[in-house]
Amino acid sequence: MLDPTPTGFVLDGRPLRLLSGAMHYFRTLPQQWPQRLRMLRAMGLNTVETYVPWNLHEPRPGSYDFSGTADLDGFLRAAAEAGLYAIVRPAPYICAEWENGGLPWWLLADERLRGRLRVADPAYLAHVDRWYDRLIPVVAAHQTSRGGNVLMVQIENEYGSFGTDTGYLRHLAAGLRERGIDVPLFTSDGPEDFFLTGGTLPGHLATVNFGSHATEAFAELRRHRPDDPAMCMEFWCGWFDHWGERHTVREPKDAAETLREILAAGASVNIYMAHGGTNFGTWAGANTADPATGAGYQPTVTSYDYDAPIDERGAPTEKFWAFREVLAQYADQAPPEPEPLPPVLAPRRFELPDHVRLFDVLDLLSDGEVAAPVPPSFEELGLAHGLALYRTRVPGPRRAQPLSVHGLADRAHVYLDGEQVAVLERDAADQSWPQVAVDGAEAELSLLVESMGRVNYGAAIGDRKGLTAVLHTRQTLHGWTATPVPLGDRPLPELPWRRGPVATEPGPVLRRGTLPLDEPADTYLALPGWGKGYVWVNGFCLGRYWDRGPQLTLYVPGPLLRAGDNEVVVLELDGPGADFAELRAVPELG
Repeated sequence: MLDPTPTGFVLDGRPLRLLSGAMHYFRTLPQQWPQRLRMLRAMGLNTVETYVPWNLHEPRPGSYDFSGTADLDGFLRAAAEAGLYAIVRPAPYICAEWENGGLPWWLLADERLRGRLRVADPAYLAHVDRWYDRLIPVVAAHQTSRGGNVLMVQIENEYGSFGTDTGYLRHLAAGLRERGIDVPLFTSDGPEDFFLTGGTLPGHLATVNFGSHATEAFAELRRHRPDDPAMCMEFWCGWFDHWGERHTVREPKDAAETLREILAAGASVNIYMAHGGTNFGTWAGANTADPATGAGYQPTVTSYDYDAPIDERGAPTEKFWAFREVLAQYADQAPPEPEPLPPVLAPRRFELPDHVRLFDVLDLLSDGEVAAPVPPSFEELGLAHGLALYRTRVPGPRRAQPLSVHGLADRAHVYLDGEQVAVLERDAADQSWPQVAVDGAEAELSLLVESMGRVNYGAAIGDRKGLTAVLHTRQTLHGWTATPVPLGDRPLPELPWRRGPVATEPGPVLRRGTLPLDEPADTYLALPGWGKGYVWVNGFCLGRYWDRGPQLTLYVPGPLLRAGDNEVVVLELDGPGADFAELRAVPELG
């Protein structure tokens, strides 16, 4: 079993420097895990690290999923087969630029919690304990103490960035031990005094997360925890992107020099990310410009390429070769050569001739309509993610007055008597309310609200979706119906597709086309001329697209495709979209 000492780690009596790389099983298809894991070995790593997202595995209270991309047991077996140890981070909260930081959306609908997350609240801990009863035996079976490959398990994630409830951390640590975890437990936090004094737990290993200034970071860790080995649990070698912002990259030489500094200090390291993968479906989270207040909503893009050394489709980058050169000086043996990837599909254009208006098929896509005096939230509707169509009546006649929407999360198309009058966005810098007049006795007001990812870090964790109120001048409008439209977590139903000209007015429309292939392979899907929406390939939701960028292509893994005809469906929200889509040979991430 792994033993932390002040000078490093010892495994079964022999020194072991952890050369780890982060790869999240839930961001890559299971068919691709073996190749990605072998690429970690080829870079010179001996360990893989992964988070465990609670919300993926328990989509509804007491209903668990450990299949497909959620097959944690299969991933740990695949890692062992690739010759890798594993570090598992199953904290209830993971951040990870993942929807709600990994916390299930349905916690926000539990009236007993009232937002008390990540603290020693009995109602919250009851949910955590039930979840750990199901999860932890899966992890425990793979520990090195039982002949497996799991070296270490995390207690909570960057808790010093959030709070100081040591009782909560003690409860989590005790729960891990009671359920069979006997390998070392650890915390990970930023290398500053307030992080390390708030987020660590006496008697358990403390590690630090950073992207540069390794010498200073380890000195601060040593000041607080002189008996712990030096380990960077997250060496940020790249970064993630938000919609509407610039694509982030880090020069390979600069990142490699910091990696060299970490290893020259005698420390262990976990490269975050070694392979980033993809935020498929609606799993991308969001940040805020000010984590302390939660102001300035910043939704994360679909790609989680992260400018990592192994790119989104598993190919080595310039950073891979720079890291491999550094790691080779500290590895026990020369790394294997990386295996070549098969070519991507040839670039081509294909048509999407079938179409249907979203509002014409709401009864097929929705779980039913709900009536309420005020707009119910997504959580009250039982809606994890997707769209909700809110409707009410504005009495009249009345002169034009501003219509204001409060608590919008996150984007709304606004219609008056079926005509679009505005598109509103949460925290938009240039928010301008539409002027609405009612000529007759009343008018129908509709808002199609889209969720764009719950905040995963900072004060805005526990981010509810929908809207809280709509005012016409100073008057609150009441008497609402809400129609939820789930997206991302299940295939679309069979729809009454038709062909012919598509209406040119703005508004949500579904388009469908067929992509014939001789042999499946990886590709990148581009949607020139489209605005914003979602894409499904053979029933699998790839994720969101938005012409705002920076990401302008979606990665399509080869295992989603098949020889013969492949169905591609696009839900375009801004409408009407284009008549075609394109396959590209290279990604365009900005």
